[in-house]
Amino acid sequence: MRLIRTEDAVGHVLCHDLTQIIPGVVKGPRFRKGHIVTEEDIPVLLSMGKDNLYVWEKDDTMYHENEAAQILCDVCQNEHMKASEVKEGKIELSAECAGVFQVDVERLDAVNDIDQVMIAVRHTNSPVKKGDKLLGTRVIPLVIKKEKMELVKERAGATPLCRLVPYRLKTAGIVTTGNEVFYGRIQDTFTPVVEKKLQVYGIEVKEHQIVGDKKEDIAAAIREMKEKGVDLIIATGGMSVDPDDQTPGAIREAGTEVVTYGAPVLPGAMLCLAYFPDGTPVMGLPGCVMYAKATIFDLLLPRVAAGIPISRKDITTLGHGGLCLGCPECHYPDCGFGKG
Repeated sequence: MRLIRTEDAVGHVLCHDLTQIIPGVVKGPRFRKGHIVTEEDIPVLLSMGKDNLYVWEKDDTMYHENEAAQILCDVCQNEHMKASEVKEGKIELSAECAGVFQVDVERLDAVNDIDQVMIAVRHTNSPVKKGDKLLGTRVIPLVIKKEKMELVKERAGATPLCRLVPYRLKTAGIVTTGNEVFYGRIQDTFTPVVEKKLQVYGIEVKEHQIVGDKKEDIAAAIREMKEKGVDLIIATGGMSVDPDDQTPGAIREAGTEVVTYGAPVLPGAMLCLAYFPDGTPVMGLPGCVMYAKATIFDLLLPRVAAGIPISRKDITTLGHGGLCLGCPECHYPDCGFGKG
């Protein structure tokens, strides 16, 4: 920081806010800390009684905070993201469509480990709506060494740290299993719950079948859904280890490759997730989905709706944060459930 004549300040960075007072008109900051002085600013500054200014010298070895913030934005921004105007060294990105926001956490951590820079983001795999804020970037000082920002680029790598994947699945088929429903002993209360959850992501239930407990009947119904071309197949009921619960075996018998039967999430431990060879997902939902506000289904459905393949590793890592506390008033997804 050094003191210079205002007439000599063009191109330099202000070290603090400068207040303009016009009686009866305005009293407040006319120039903010970090502002780069221009030729047009000189008469205004002089009219404010500022014959001298404290400035940071900006040379070829340093970036202004706004320039550095743009570099941080560039290493994050991807398709379907809109950047705000840079202000006081900060840029925010927001969603241009609904979808799943994903972050390469390892690379993000490597960048944030660099002194004097920061990128704050939503949790990876967060479902977002159009207009939602995704992240904010800034540098801490008014000016920062260029070599430090080159390190940012190096650690970030050649591809953006983040991506927003739009929802793309449009149709679903539901296979309701269980003799108690098939023979009319009880009403099917499971399907309406699933339909409501699917609607949030723009998925319409086009096919619905009710079958008994026979494995071959469940498998046949799943295959029929596949032949009808729905984007997602869901089987409800029959997911536990009781003798009559045949759904997991039927999903496999239908010709799918099972990713997992079981997940380290409560509620939702008995989930089954599988894919047909062409990538069509099949989900076997445990009974908790019918009555619990937030379950394994809510954690995975956004990614399924976006067409993002889910691996066994993706499932096993849900254990960290996978315990729902069953709060009397549920605030999901604004809570820690599923956020490892």
